[in-house]
Amino acid sequence: MDPITAAALTALAGSVAGEAGRQAWQGLATLVRRPFRRGGGQDQEELPGISSGEVELAALEAVPADPGRAQALATALGVRAALDPDFRVLLDEWWARAATESAGSVHNTISGGTQNGTIVQGRDFSNLTFNMPRTDDRNH
Repeated sequence: MDPITAAALTALAGSVAGEAGRQAWQGLATLVRRPFRRGGGQDQEELPGISSGEVELAALEAVPADPGRAQALATALGVRAALDPDFRVLLDEWWARAATESAGSVHNTISGGTQNGTIVQGRDFSNLTFNMPRTDDRNH
């Protein structure tokens, strides 16, 4: 299992405004609320003193940008996955779906005539600087 990082959980918690983010978060909440049993299966004993992740999930949901809360949830999920093989399989499946769905897609289109100047296409840009030569409007 690839570890679920605090950064990924913070990003997911912060993206619940979109439909994909909301569905991924709900899927994680449903998974975390499953009974937590060592070794999986219905006949196994409960694990007192080990977090199921519910408290950490609620805490991160309340303050999505808090890296400490995200790390606490990541740790709880990792410990639970190590102790509960059924949970580990389901968590792996959820993580694969969430990573694919939250990646999103980008469709860029330019149409409608002549474009004068720089055009940037892509997704999730930040801290861009464009150094463009000044044009003299009198010559146009």
